[in-house]
Amino acid sequence: MKNLNKLLGISVISAMMIACTTNPITGRKSLQLANDQEISAMALQQYRQTLSTAKVIKGTTQAKSVQNVGLRIKNAANNYYRGIGREADLANYQWEFNLIDDKQINAWCMPGGKVAVYTGIMPITKNDTGLAVVLGHEISHAIAGHGNERISQAMVAQYGGAILGGAISNNQIAAIFQQAYPLGAQVALLKYGRSQELEADEMGLYLMAMAGYDPRESQPFWQRMEAASTGNRPPEFLSTHPNPDTRRADLERNMPKALEYYRAAGGKK
Repeated sequence: MKNLNKLLGISVISAMMIACTTNPITGRKSLQLANDQEISAMALQQYRQTLSTAKVIKGTTQAKSVQNVGLRIKNAANNYYRGIGREADLANYQWEFNLIDDKQINAWCMPGGKVAVYTGIMPITKNDTGLAVVLGHEISHAIAGHGNERISQAMVAQYGGAILGGAISNNQIAAIFQQAYPLGAQVALLKYGRSQELEADEMGLYLMAMAGYDPRESQPFWQRMEAASTGNRPPEFLSTHPNPDTRRADLERNMPKALEYYRAAGGKK
C-alpha cells in the first residue's frame, strides 16, 4: 500500500508537471489542469445571466471608450502571440466589452474574454489611458489562465489523485466553477492570489504599452485607486491586490521593458 501511494503521488506530480503552462509574456509557470473550452462555456453562461439582470450602457462616450480601449488591448495581445507563433493560445477567445451601470469600483474579465466595467470605476480612470490600466490588468487575468489555475488548485485540493484518469465529473468541475465565479452581484469576483495579481499587473503594463498607452500612467492610476479606499474596506477591485508598496516597486521594476513596448508601438518618449 505504501508503494501504491508513492506511485500515485509520483503520478500526480508527473501529471501536474505536464499540465504546467508557461506565460509567454512574463515567463511564469502555472498549473492548469481544467479544460479551457469548458471553462469558457460556463463563463459565457454566467456572463449572459449577469448582463440579463444588469443595466448595460450603450452608445455613451464612456461605453465607447470601454469598447475601443478593450479592442486595442485585445488586438495588441493577438499581435504579440501571433508574432511568437502562439496565436492558437487566443484563437477561442470571444471578446465582449460592456459598461454596466453600477456604483461599485470594479471591473473584471471572465475566462474566454467576457469583460465588464462598472461605471463606479470610470471617474478613477479619468481617461482612456487610466482605463487601459484597468482593462490591461483584467484581460491579463484571462489570457494568463488565472481562472484555470485557481480552479485547478481547487481540483487538486478537493480530489487529489482522482484527477488521474478523468475521474472528476463535469458536474464536479461545474461546482468548483460556481464557487470561483458565484452568480449574481458578485459574479466574476474570483479571489486571485497575490502572485496572480502581480503577474496581471506586469502583463497588463506590457499589454497597455503594446496598445500604445503610456505605461507611466499606471502609477498615478493605482494611487487614485488607493485614495478611493475608505477605512479598512477597499474597493472590491483592490480586495485581493498586493500591498501598495509592493505594487509600486514592481511597476517601477517592469517599467523599462514596458517603455520599450510603448515606443515600439509609436509612443512618445
